[in-house]
Amino acid sequence: MTAMRGDVRSPAHRLSAGFTLIELMIVVAIIAILAGIAYASYDFAVVKSRRNTAAGCALEGAQFMERYYTTNLTYVDAALPANDCQQELQGHYVVALAASAARTYRITATPQNRQAVKDTKCGTLSLDQTGARGISGSAGSASDCW
Repeated sequence: MTAMRGDVRSPAHRLSAGFTLIELMIVVAIIAILAGIAYASYDFAVVKSRRNTAAGCALEGAQFMERYYTTNLTYVDAALPANDCQQELQGHYVVALAASAARTYRITATPQNRQAVKDTKCGTLSLDQTGARGISGSAGSASDCW
């Protein structure tokens, strides 16, 4: 029997026992790419979610305006009530009412701050007394944003 000296593993086995710096840097690069993609997707989802909330708030305002009209037979002197919807959008959208005549109004949801920078596709959302929906952005149609 031969005497064993020191490590019984073969030299090739000893060389493959750890990670090289190149392998570690490749893993770090892959993680960075995946994190960048995930953040971009998250950011897009947040912008879209806020836009949908603003659209819902405008629709809620339109329902209020119709209730106001059935009571007063005019839109003049109507004001959108302060509600949770507008508080949730604070700093992201400003929802406003323009009752220009006894039988017409327009509700707008104007993006603010970062939302205005990120959501150039839709821009300002608008809704009038006929239910016509509008946008000020570069989207092909209002249905892409509403």
